[in-house]
Amino acid sequence: MQTDYPSWAEDLGHGIHAVDTGFHRDRFDAAYLMVQDGHAAFIDTGTNFAVPRLLGLLDALGLPRDAVTHVIPTHVHLDHAGGVGLLMRELPAATLWVHPRGARHMIDPSMLWQGALAVYGAEEMERSYGALVPVPAERVKTTSDHVVIELAGRPLVVADTPGHARHHHCLWDEETRGWFTGDTFGLSYREFDTARGAWIMPTSTPVQFEPELLRHSIERLLARDPACMYLTHFSRVRDVRRLGSLLLALLDGMVAIGRAAPSGPTRHEAMKDAMLALFGTSLAAHGCPIDSAGLRALLEMDIELNAQGMAIWLDRSLG
Repeated sequence: MQTDYPSWAEDLGHGIHAVDTGFHRDRFDAAYLMVQDGHAAFIDTGTNFAVPRLLGLLDALGLPRDAVTHVIPTHVHLDHAGGVGLLMRELPAATLWVHPRGARHMIDPSMLWQGALAVYGAEEMERSYGALVPVPAERVKTTSDHVVIELAGRPLVVADTPGHARHHHCLWDEETRGWFTGDTFGLSYREFDTARGAWIMPTSTPVQFEPELLRHSIERLLARDPACMYLTHFSRVRDVRRLGSLLLALLDGMVAIGRAAPSGPTRHEAMKDAMLALFGTSLAAHGCPIDSAGLRALLEMDIELNAQGMAIWLDRSLG
């Protein structure tokens, strides 16, 4: 029996619910619950601190824990999959579906923790993520390109989508003609919505950014002529063709910034400044009224991580 629907979730129709995980700020990070004929799947989970909200939504919808048969992170970055192990402990009937390059990090998250620790530092790891919980190997299945995951007869088709990370896949839902895109189709924060609609930007988070592969993956998603995209950052967007064109143009702009950046110790800040200018110009054309200080505050973390990811790609390509 359904109880009060939580304020931090949104019913998107067709059995799909977006959960604001509360990571960093409101409307920054989403996980999804799909419900079909009494069965359910979580797509992305957020961090450990999101798990009470995910379980709370099940309670609000009157769904028992064993109704959840699938947990499917789009990739194993911690804002998408950090809560997987803790959540799986609460879901006795669930199978974890993960990209084959990410499976070992869900079974033994020690290397994943160390990699994130190098980027964020110990204090931020404890504050934002908490201790990672391993998933028993017998509960883990790996995906492959074109494999179909069935939720009570509702097919979710997997597409291998490298570019943001090599352990990234996206999921196609034919019923809504929508992709669950993780980070492949970029970031679209609701603060930047205007009368023209949503705005979107690429993400080149370390350590596996590969712009040529990302372009191919974006084009592959667009080739399905989707009606919508279910983004982790943040929630569902429509007007997909326009957003896809903008995303690819800004990706090209970021690559140009990286290639033009000076070598040496000034490169990182130079790339950050150039990316802020690139996004600011694009947002001004979009009719966004937020000033440069406001943009810097909202995009500071993303631009920092983008610059780190760009640097790793540049060093690898030049080396």
